[in-house]
Amino acid sequence: MVLVNLSSAKGIVVAKKANYYIVEIECDVFNDSLDYQSKNNHNRLLCTIRQRLIHHGLSINVGDRVSVESIDWNSARAIITKLHSRKTFLSKPPVANVTEIIVALSVKEPLFDFDQASRFLLTAEQTGLDIFLLLTKIDLITSTQLFHQVRRLKGWGYNPLPVSTKNGKGLDILLDQIKLTNLAVLCGPSGVGKSSLLNCLLPKESILTGHLSVKLKRGRNTTRNVELYSLGTNTRVADTPGFNRPDVRIDPIELQLLFPEIRSQLPKASCKFRNCLHLDEPGCDIDTSWERYTQYRKITEEMITFRRLCQGD
Repeated sequence: MVLVNLSSAKGIVVAKKANYYIVEIECDVFNDSLDYQSKNNHNRLLCTIRQRLIHHGLSINVGDRVSVESIDWNSARAIITKLHSRKTFLSKPPVANVTEIIVALSVKEPLFDFDQASRFLLTAEQTGLDIFLLLTKIDLITSTQLFHQVRRLKGWGYNPLPVSTKNGKGLDILLDQIKLTNLAVLCGPSGVGKSSLLNCLLPKESILTGHLSVKLKRGRNTTRNVELYSLGTNTRVADTPGFNRPDVRIDPIELQLLFPEIRSQLPKASCKFRNCLHLDEPGCDIDTSWERYTQYRKITEEMITFRRLCQGD
């Protein structure tokens, strides 16, 4: 059924597969009499990019708002002709217009890893966006173990939400949290259960490529690319590929601001030197009796060494 007779429209890129883009068209171009689910089933188009955009060096990513033309509603195909301005952009993973980062860390299978977990949080902090922390697979540990893990992360400056896809604990709270933002990115190490969480939150939602993936003759297995899932009008969540140890590359002075343990002390601290790195400098006024301080020192020293190598010192 052809719902509209438009040859051009605006939309958001919800998935990227090789040289193809899946664009979800804004629902207001459809008949007002259609309910949300009906619109959702007919407003995704398989698109290519107009060559002049490629020649201009424009890179289009998931989350980008675009204009499309030459729409064939029967075959669900179109051509992207314009990239609209971005509000934010993440490079790893590449997602545009993100408003919140949701970091998922498992308590078991895979076992919680201190260095890995901390580096994921530091990478999230670099975005400058709001961070929401999840502890997944809590059904695999005792309530006492969970209590200690939550208290540990509170000491890092975070208030994690414990969730389980087995018994449903915390999922309602997670869903409400996602609905407070426009585009949340769900990230974390491989195997922590990000896709399982989405399957629980969206039991009626097929993978975004849906019927369009048939045109590409590609399978749909473990997440290998960023894809957006809709939770209703103007609310989406991105599932991202898992990886194990994100790199932290930042100026040592800026690194300290990524640690809530230091950030919370700075307003009252009166270090002797303005460029104090809190590495035993004379007159440092920062309390270093917190769990991640050893890692902070290690990463700071890594960054100092890296900067010297880049400068040829």
